[in-house]
Amino acid sequence: MATAAEGVSPIKFGTDGWRGAIADNYTFDNVRIVSQATANYLQGNGQAADGLVVGYDMRFASEFFAAATAEVLSANGIRVRLTQTAASTPAVAYSILTNHSAGAAMITASHNPWTDNGYKYKPEYAGSADPEVIEALESQATQVYRTGAVKRKSLAEALRAGEVEYFDAAPIYLKRLGEMIDLDRLKGSGRKVVVDPMYGSGMSYFPRLLSGGSLQLWEINAERNPYFGGVNPEPIAPNLGKLMAAVPQRGADAGIAVDGDADRVGLVDEKGTFINQLQVFGLLINYLLEKRGWRGPIIKSVSTTSMANRLGEKYGVPVIETPVGFKYIGPEFRARNAIIGGEESGGYAFRGHIPERDGVLAGLYLLDMLIDYDMPMSSIVEHLQEVAGPSYYDRIDIRFAPEKRAEVLSRFAGEHPSSIAGEAVQSVQTLDGYKYFLADGSWLLVRASGTEPLIRLYTEARSPDEAQKILQAGKEMAGLS
Repeated sequence: MATAAEGVSPIKFGTDGWRGAIADNYTFDNVRIVSQATANYLQGNGQAADGLVVGYDMRFASEFFAAATAEVLSANGIRVRLTQTAASTPAVAYSILTNHSAGAAMITASHNPWTDNGYKYKPEYAGSADPEVIEALESQATQVYRTGAVKRKSLAEALRAGEVEYFDAAPIYLKRLGEMIDLDRLKGSGRKVVVDPMYGSGMSYFPRLLSGGSLQLWEINAERNPYFGGVNPEPIAPNLGKLMAAVPQRGADAGIAVDGDADRVGLVDEKGTFINQLQVFGLLINYLLEKRGWRGPIIKSVSTTSMANRLGEKYGVPVIETPVGFKYIGPEFRARNAIIGGEESGGYAFRGHIPERDGVLAGLYLLDMLIDYDMPMSSIVEHLQEVAGPSYYDRIDIRFAPEKRAEVLSRFAGEHPSSIAGEAVQSVQTLDGYKYFLADGSWLLVRASGTEPLIRLYTEARSPDEAQKILQAGKEMAGLS
């Protein structure tokens, strides 16, 4: 492999792994570089003897990128357990614990466009890699990129030598979910559910868990389609038209969607209305506290709902806020034995399971919630609004000319406004971007992308109209209206 001593490494981990466009910077050579970096990292911290799990999703060529990863790891003396079929990220993460491995490499770009693929690293605790781990992997990748020192042996040779072994990640993972949830109660509930795995690696999981009783379940978009039907496999309203139509057509009680690697969840009520991610987090928190009687800390990112804070106050449990990303949520979740951790993008982790987002488990809890409250899903949302107060969320991403980056960011670094959209600013938080808390309980969060000329504006307000006014005010503050 040629040395790239003067080049810049393309391996940059974002909030959850390294991702890139296939055949552009996501190439077999670069996957081998990050795999060699992983091997060097494990050898450097004394974990190489514990081996590594390697999994992959339903994306284009994912199985071949996973094989390339296994070839590099095995050439470095690291035993590999390679999934024999596509698997969800939570299933692969859970298999770290059952295999007593040093961690896992997961080939997935999660909810990214079909043109992308990626590489997630999960350490021995089966959660998102902490910032320190990510920094170490990136540093190793830079060194490997500059030297070109990548070891490799053929997969066939590694399999013959017993250095790579195939396994199925699903059965023991699904068994674990059955220990978290009373599946017999769900199966015998007589409910009707439509499930959308969005052509991703979570397909078949819900039918395998819930078949055999009076519950009726229809699974849509349940075959491999690396094009993902022309939408990003992200469980948000613009991408779930088919599910939103299918629920009322079938007379179903709810629709559950999971993203491309099944670590995030989307929810549709009986009317076909999408319930946004902040509302889902509020629903799960209130259900765990009110119906299941759980008590303990709640971990949330800065970009998600203040309903968590209001519910925490109501039930006397602490709420800890972190920067965006499970690489920040996860450490707090583990350290504090939290009951739930959640983020704005629809990922939730639960006590007693892995410290990682799990869209399938979140979906099962939402169905269990439906039975516990014994009312339509839309009515449960209304109940949440009564208990936790009104919540209307929206977000916009605004691109700007790269040369204007300093100018745009400087607008938020100086003196903060005394009011936004006619409401007094009570406080400003700078944990991750600039979060303006308003007198009526609403908020505006402004975050700049670290890799793109992009400003993200998030808000949670008392009404849809107020949310739009706050976002417009944010655009004006950025000089981008």
